[in-house]
Amino acid sequence: MKCAIVTGGSRGIGSAICQKLAVDTKYHILINYQSNKEAAEQTLEAVKNLGGTGELLKFNVADFEEVKTVLGNWQEANPEAIVETIVNNAGITKDGLFMWMSPEDWSSVINTSLNGFFNVTNFFIQKMLRNKYGRIVNIVSVSGVKGTPGQTNYSAAKGAVVAATKALAQEVGKRNITVNAVAPGFIKTDMTSQLDEKELIKMVPANRFGEAEEVADLVSFLVSKKAGYITGEVVNINGGIYS
Repeated sequence: MKCAIVTGGSRGIGSAICQKLAVDTKYHILINYQSNKEAAEQTLEAVKNLGGTGELLKFNVADFEEVKTVLGNWQEANPEAIVETIVNNAGITKDGLFMWMSPEDWSSVINTSLNGFFNVTNFFIQKMLRNKYGRIVNIVSVSGVKGTPGQTNYSAAKGAVVAATKALAQEVGKRNITVNAVAPGFIKTDMTSQLDEKELIKMVPANRFGEAEEVADLVSFLVSKKAGYITGEVVNINGGIYS
């Protein structure tokens, strides 16, 4: 059984990716979520309705021990299963001006995006190297490449994952493992629902917010066999706001 794991897979971009991979690939989809079980179940239902298979894995990506335990138990229960694709999508925002930022708001955002990338990828990387095949896609953000005021913590977290993507790609390239990052701009999701869309659209040459499905299409391409010579890349998907 060949599998793809998507962290933060219950809603928004993560959910769209799970559904797209169910259509475009033969992968059994491992849908990670932390708290919103109802949304995760809806995503799994959608995966099945699209003709795919999947299951839910509940853990906090920022908690190394929990990640190790849950994934370890899953691997023991499924000894034949091979995770070929990792999509590190889990992330949170705690926006605010840096001068008023609490240590908790700094750490929790960094821990989810950056340590989450480490915890999940590190669990699978040795197996991928042994199998001589893998696809790792890290969902970053325009904030991580351009920097966004009011998001110094989020920009730092995503910028760090961008640098990690480039370094890891060079370490594992010989084993037919690609590591890329996808950097969305303004995408219509719960995370952006509080933003003033009318105002922000003025900044976007494409004159609209993106759809989660458009990000999922790009991820689906990067995890496919067609993208084998693309690695260490950061692909911006932001309607021309920044490149």
